[in-house]
Amino acid sequence: MLPILLTQYDGMIVGPIAKLLGYIMEGIFFVLDKLHIPNVGLAIILFTIVIYLLMLPLTIKQQKFSKLSAKMNPELQEIQAKYKNRKDQDSMAAMQQETQAVYHKYGVSPTGSCVQLIIQMPILFALYRVIESMPAYVGRIKEAFYPLVEKISTQPDVMNFVTGLSSANYYQGQINNEAFTSGNATYVQNTLIDILNRASSADWTAMADKFPNLATDIQNTAATLDQYNNFLGLNIGNSPSFTLSQAISSGAYIMIIAALAIPVLSALTQWLNVKLMPTAQSQSGQDNSMAASMKMMNNIMPIMSAVFCFTLPAGLGLYWVAGAVVRSIQQVAINKHIDKMDIDAEIKKNVEKRNKKLKKAGIDPEKLNSYATMNTRKVTTQSPAANKPASKASTMTQAEKEEAVKKATEYYNKNAARPGSIAAKANMVRDYNEKNNRK
Repeated sequence: MLPILLTQYDGMIVGPIAKLLGYIMEGIFFVLDKLHIPNVGLAIILFTIVIYLLMLPLTIKQQKFSKLSAKMNPELQEIQAKYKNRKDQDSMAAMQQETQAVYHKYGVSPTGSCVQLIIQMPILFALYRVIESMPAYVGRIKEAFYPLVEKISTQPDVMNFVTGLSSANYYQGQINNEAFTSGNATYVQNTLIDILNRASSADWTAMADKFPNLATDIQNTAATLDQYNNFLGLNIGNSPSFTLSQAISSGAYIMIIAALAIPVLSALTQWLNVKLMPTAQSQSGQDNSMAASMKMMNNIMPIMSAVFCFTLPAGLGLYWVAGAVVRSIQQVAINKHIDKMDIDAEIKKNVEKRNKKLKKAGIDPEKLNSYATMNTRKVTTQSPAANKPASKASTMTQAEKEEAVKKATEYYNKNAARPGSIAAKANMVRDYNEKNNRK
């Protein structure tokens, strides 16, 4: 097998992930080749399914966080309303502490949802890189370009033709690189593969016509790539816009339908995916404004995906369609799982985990949890636990509650801050100022 060098994406974060995913794609294509169905379109679909299945635990965790957030949002909104017109430093600090206490009460982190997104985003970007540059990660596809690229690299006139193709615009950095201009064989051949991998059917035909001495190698390479790229009669190496123009000029009406199929399917599947995603319930004006922006974005995204799929190679469009279908199926299954989930039991489990961490940090979780109950007023949304006998905190007077909140804030400030941290130093400054004010 030929060495796979240089054409892989070399970003600091996405690059190594893309290399890992490349091994998965290599394995999938190897199996398909052994089954005598070496097809890029089928490999992209299977690859997308495998990657989204691997990310399923993260997706479920993110959905659980959304469910818990919906449960505690009324209490957070009560705190925001309580301090709405109080902008002094003490009030802002108290609001922050009460908010933190609610998060402690439910055993979740304010950044819980962000962590899953931060993990998933590089994976999705890397997945796109692998599909965009299949020869860089799948040795079998890269081999299809030989011996053509070896012959092109030794003939200046053919080199000038290839580097002048429109697909070469994506690789001007590589073409202008010293390794290319000095004739480094491996670097030149990999760059030529990158360019030819993006070339359209018309480019291949023009090259065969212009260089009769290479016509056999060009036709053999093009035939192998057509075999790999043919998916249900559609060459996924071409863009739907190119396929449509070719179909109209030749009068092939079936191909017109095939050319429009991927952009249309992309828009429909993206729309379905958006509809299946859970939406958060909001009450504040700011939240309503944000929800309206998200709704507009969700309506625009299917249209944008159709436009992109129409102009980009059909292989990328196929990936978007496959990804949207897999996400939709996952979302249906996750929604059923989340709906059956005992939210109170999940909160209890999260609180137990949080309590263990608090004990390790030297903080009494019982006191912190009781303060979380005392510093939030009764909300309209009641859980099944609301039918239980009233707790001691619920029978306290308003003055007693405010005094308890004050004690909770003092306790949290002095115990939650780690020694030597910024919060601990801030507490020292606060205590010093309070002593001076008493004098």
